[in-house]
Amino acid sequence: MDYRDLRIVFMGTPEFARASLARLVEADCRIVGVVTAPDRPAGRGMKLRQSAVKEYAMARGLHVMQPEKLRDPAFLEELRGLKADIQVVVAFRMLPEMVWSMPPLGTINVHGSLLPDYRGAAPINWAVIHGEKETGVTTFRLRQEIDTGNILMQERMSIGDHETAGEVHDRMKETGAELLLRTIRAVADGTAKEIPQDTVKQGHTHAPKIHTETCRIDWTKGAKQIYDLVRGLSPYPAAFTTLQDKVFKIYDCTYEVADHVRIPGTIRMEDGHLAFACADGLVYPKTVQMEGKKKMEIGDFLRGFRDQ
Repeated sequence: MDYRDLRIVFMGTPEFARASLARLVEADCRIVGVVTAPDRPAGRGMKLRQSAVKEYAMARGLHVMQPEKLRDPAFLEELRGLKADIQVVVAFRMLPEMVWSMPPLGTINVHGSLLPDYRGAAPINWAVIHGEKETGVTTFRLRQEIDTGNILMQERMSIGDHETAGEVHDRMKETGAELLLRTIRAVADGTAKEIPQDTVKQGHTHAPKIHTETCRIDWTKGAKQIYDLVRGLSPYPAAFTTLQDKVFKIYDCTYEVADHVRIPGTIRMEDGHLAFACADGLVYPKTVQMEGKKKMEIGDFLRGFRDQ
């Protein structure tokens, strides 16, 4: 069967998913419906904001659905009416079985890691936080247990020593989009091979949702570990500490491993630099944001900080 004859329902919300939807549209895939999150208030004015996927889909005249609840009978009836051959999920919420099992060819998910490693909500962040040198993208068959279905295809990617999670994300969304298209073609022509995840020998590291305490810098840790935490949380939600009893976010930094007698977390200012002491050296913030202020380079921040 030609992949362009498949009736595809696409489900996704953020920019990472938009890249995959765009690649399918560019390849003349038959997108019969797009499911994305409802519009939400955002920004200072709390105006309703459309998801990246909805903006793209609407601009191309695709049929968009935005259910609050995926078990809503009206939504399920509308979804059945699309008569999809296959569904694609990229950066979306967990689907109930009545949704993912609906099409005859099932539902394919795109995940930002080399499964079974880094199952969970934040695989890119945790791979960088852990200082990994390599990650990748996986397409797999969806089933009820999260990120556990049979692997269809994988594509490996290196992680640069100084790359942030945001930079890896921007490369990976394109890699994932190409991998998805290859997977769709293989499913359509019957050449797709499935590999059960329990037969793959990996570290099985988890990638849970990022919480506030995940982002708090522990200065008793080593300099490299703190550096990787900063990279892994940049540009969002950002690693932070406190300075003058205010939240002080660090988006970029350098570090130095060196002997010192300073208490971890203490600071010093010299030659246009701010240095935090940690367990085995010093961390030098480069791009920062003090609570209530704009993001800025450290030199600009220090000029105002000295005035205070």
